Amino acid sequence: MHTKVNIKRLSTRVPGFDELLGGGLPEFSFNIIAGDPGCGKTTLAHQMMFSWATPERPALFLTILGEPPLKMLRYQQQFDFFDGNAIDRSIRFINLTEETLSGDLDLVLRRIMEEVVKHKPAFVFIDSFRSVARASRESETRSPLQHFVQQLGIAMTSWQATTFLIGEYAEPDDANPVFTVADGIIWMRQSVHRNSMVRKIEIVKMRGQATIPGLHSFRINESGITVYSPFPTAKIEDMDESAPRALFGISRLDEMLGGGVPRSYSMLIAGPSGSGKSILASAFLAEGARLGENGVVAAFEAGLSKKTRNPVLAKLVQDGLVSLISTGRPDLSVDEIILLLMNEIRRVKATRVVLDSLSGFELALAPTFREEFRESMLRLVGTLTQARVTVVMTCELEDRYSDLRFSPYGTAFLTDAIIVQRYIEVESRLRRVLAVVKVRASQHSNELREYTIGDDGIHVGEMLTEQEGLLGGRPTRNVMQENHTLAKTETNQGRSNTS
Repeated sequence: MHTKVNIKRLSTRVPGFDELLGGGLPEFSFNIIAGDPGCGKTTLAHQMMFSWATPERPALFLTILGEPPLKMLRYQQQFDFFDGNAIDRSIRFINLTEETLSGDLDLVLRRIMEEVVKHKPAFVFIDSFRSVARASRESETRSPLQHFVQQLGIAMTSWQATTFLIGEYAEPDDANPVFTVADGIIWMRQSVHRNSMVRKIEIVKMRGQATIPGLHSFRINESGITVYSPFPTAKIEDMDESAPRALFGISRLDEMLGGGVPRSYSMLIAGPSGSGKSILASAFLAEGARLGENGVVAAFEAGLSKKTRNPVLAKLVQDGLVSLISTGRPDLSVDEIILLLMNEIRRVKATRVVLDSLSGFELALAPTFREEFRESMLRLVGTLTQARVTVVMTCELEDRYSDLRFSPYGTAFLTDAIIVQRYIEVESRLRRVLAVVKVRASQHSNELREYTIGDDGIHVGEMLTEQEGLLGGRPTRNVMQENHTLAKTETNQGRSNTS
């Protein structure tokens, strides 16, 4: 009976990349990093190389008809991962331009082997490998290139070197001998959408381990590359029905909710401009802080400067009771937003989260991700509620008096509770009213109540009388019936579309 061989996995030290690979990169594997020009192939290779290379386990970087090593290093040293002390100590750069220009693949292979024998590297990088094929006298699909790649792969494996071929390819080609021989294929892409740059990475192939399929966004900044892999799904546990509910600290509103918001619920506060959605959300965070619960607010729409105009929220942020995430970039992915939120939730041990607002959240996403907005919301809300936090989201709606909807995105079905805010006209004055439309698996009020906004926050009054609640000639009871009918319709429609 044969003994099972366990392949060691190398941590790439690239944030989020190990999760995408299924735990790291197989040691002694023969890999390809491919993609369009400028998408980050060399940066990814250097980031891994500088994290791995030591004098005992050195790295060899072979450049072939690409930019000279000196020019490459000039730009790569701008990244935080770059270590100038490692050059010629644990990392060596070799230029093979002369051998490649000869068009003799045997000569190129022989030179590579000489350098490997001389330096005994644990890691070998060849950039750009595509140049070998272009400079050879034979076509890329003919036997000389296939023989060259096979011999190179066998040699690197026998020398116990983890190898990377870096090349500019448009799309994977099963007929290409380079892709056939490779143990792993890492594909990088980039595209421009209006004023945003979207970069994505895909593990096309990785022998011997399960990877996360699909395209995943990544970003290049001063630290190098950060990959935004899907956040791991937490185990869903049964709710503790005896746990105290999350209160707003507004007594009559908490009564309308049946005693507050059940823990780990997601709530949508929907209303027209100026109706006080953000003030109500801030009250939710303030009450949590009063009870010793930290919070996180993601200000997608107005950003840091405007959100801190709210004195309640500004004081909470200043005192360190609420962490503020202000996302001013127009090219975020949902996985990046989830990572930002989860990092802050863990850092401050938050139990309450506010997303203000959904329209701002949509604008924060790169245009290519907005096409998947409903799916993005499903992942975002699901991840947060599974993290055992109670989520409040705001959404701006056009108040047309006779046509009420709870979300322009058809996402009301994702939330466990809905509060609707509206304007009514009484004696030539606009007055604000609110109603609790739904709280799943919980008794809640069906009353329509007026509320006012003062310097000390929101005050909820008594239930409107039928005459006070006339909206466009229709009594309050009909409006409330319409509210619940629309909530049920939108919920069913959302579930049907998701299926």
